[in-house]
Amino acid sequence: MPDEPDSRIAHMDEAIALPRKNGELVFEAPWEARAFGIAVVLNEAGVYPWRDFSQGLASETAAADQGGRPTGYYERWLETLTNLAIARGLVTPEELEVRTAEYAAGLHDEHAHHGPHETPGV
Repeated sequence: MPDEPDSRIAHMDEAIALPRKNGELVFEAPWEARAFGIAVVLNEAGVYPWRDFSQGLASETAAADQGGRPTGYYERWLETLTNLAIARGLVTPEELEVRTAEYAAGLHDEHAHHGPHETPGV
């Protein structure tokens, strides 16, 4: 992926514009950069037109603002990505729920590449 996303992504409407500091994209946590990257790569692969993502993000942002939900930018981004992945049949809500529970339980530690019956360090 190039350093700068294409112009449709880089220049979204002000209400949903990417967070920047001194012109550079800002990610507060690794998951935010991953969610950003996944959304961009899926668009580039033709899974959905960017218009669908940006409209979904605008709707999610409006709903959060209207409902008084203080969510962060990338939380809304992730919700939009999740909704599109489900709508496009990339994942079912059930699969997503299982995977989310696995990650929350620490079953997918990035640094642990051992099999289910192996003990780390053995």
